[in-house]
Amino acid sequence: MASKAILGEEINKETESLYKKEKKLGEGTYAVVYLGHHIKTNRKVAIKKIKLGNMRSGLDMSAIREVKALRELRHPNVIELIDVFSHKTSLNLVLEFLDTDLEIVIKDKSLVFMPADIKSWMMMALRGLDHCHKCWLLHRDLKPNNFLIAANGQLKLADFGLAREFGDVKRAMTSQTVTRWYRAPELLLGATNYTGSIDIWAMGCIFAELSLRAPYLPGASDLEQLTTIFRARGTPSEDEWPGMMKLPMGYSFEKFPKPQFSDLFRGSSEEAVDLMNKMLTFNPTNRISAADALKHPYFANLPRPTAPEKLPRPLKSLAGGEEGEGGGDEVVSVDDDVVASKKRLFQDAFDDGLEAERQKMGEQAAKRMDFSISSPA
Repeated sequence: MASKAILGEEINKETESLYKKEKKLGEGTYAVVYLGHHIKTNRKVAIKKIKLGNMRSGLDMSAIREVKALRELRHPNVIELIDVFSHKTSLNLVLEFLDTDLEIVIKDKSLVFMPADIKSWMMMALRGLDHCHKCWLLHRDLKPNNFLIAANGQLKLADFGLAREFGDVKRAMTSQTVTRWYRAPELLLGATNYTGSIDIWAMGCIFAELSLRAPYLPGASDLEQLTTIFRARGTPSEDEWPGMMKLPMGYSFEKFPKPQFSDLFRGSSEEAVDLMNKMLTFNPTNRISAADALKHPYFANLPRPTAPEKLPRPLKSLAGGEEGEGGGDEVVSVDDDVVASKKRLFQDAFDDGLEAERQKMGEQAAKRMDFSISSPA
């Protein structure tokens, strides 16, 4: 064990020495993102510095989940994890640098969207999401600013801090996930057993936002969010959504009539409106999957999706943000091949640690034997 720890520290220092932080790009509750570069090749990278707490907070496990998810998800429409290293009380994820995001594009009123542009962004987003779901991974935080855009126009799904594996119907998960405006109604009603349908609801909201150039369902609280959804989509009945009344929050909402959805999206084609409706279906089991969405006539019919490199791009990029702290002490670069060979030796230790944590969580759940009240993740 001692030799593994020494090897791990050595690999960590050598990996850190390969990169240099330049400036802060943004900061959230648990992480700060910096612009940086690979010292040897001068390749631009984004360095996500995650502030680690103790294991009781669950933050360390969330960071491990994000690393594991990105290691397994290799796809043109998913952000690439290049390296990982720790520094004092933080875990640093070295990611490919993407210079803008979909939220910036939507908000830039100087940009004019054509139907073919929206189709292109939606196709790339669904391809990335479909890959996640085929790998049995829920993203659980889809929103426009978590879709980053590369210089060549490729849209890539990012920020897997809330991602979770799914497939076990008895395994409870938290309903307090996904940013509220994009949160599926079953989550707002307290569901703890769910599938990729929650990500599809969020994609439907993003599709609508691309068409409206404004958030489709903005609510100020969970209760207001449900009311906003029912006002926009009509209050569902038990026939339309079987099992709805059995969800933890119960059910007693004002009966809103179902409006003519297409009236709000007059600039969208019939196929686009139909696909949106299928994504925003109340009953999760009837909601279209990412794989089936990609087969929808919306993508087959004209106009053809705009080529990624020809999509509208804002003048302001993420790299043009506020200057932040530098990378600290100067570091000396070492050979990448040396680090890579040592990483292969240390990789098993990382996987062993994750598996041990999983077994520990499984034993705790088995002792409770009541998944309806088990601690959600």
